[in-house]
Amino acid sequence: MTTKADDKEPDRPFFNTVEAAAWLRLTKNTLEKMRVQGRGPAYRKHGRYVRYHIEDLVEWSHASKRRSTSDAD
Repeated sequence: MTTKADDKEPDRPFFNTVEAAAWLRLTKNTLEKMRVQGRGPAYRKHGRYVRYHIEDLVEWSHASKRRSTSDAD
């Protein structure tokens, strides 16, 4: 059984913060700070748990695409 976030099957589309950060190649702390600041990918609260859907991670990643350092933020 594998536990790496990028080995997840499509039938498990929700990641916790550690898994989502690993998938995005960010640290857990960076993703948490981005969530607090409203700059990170969309997330859901399942009870007290934060979950990220794979489609939201992909969408956020595509929206963050830049061609040069002078592109507007």
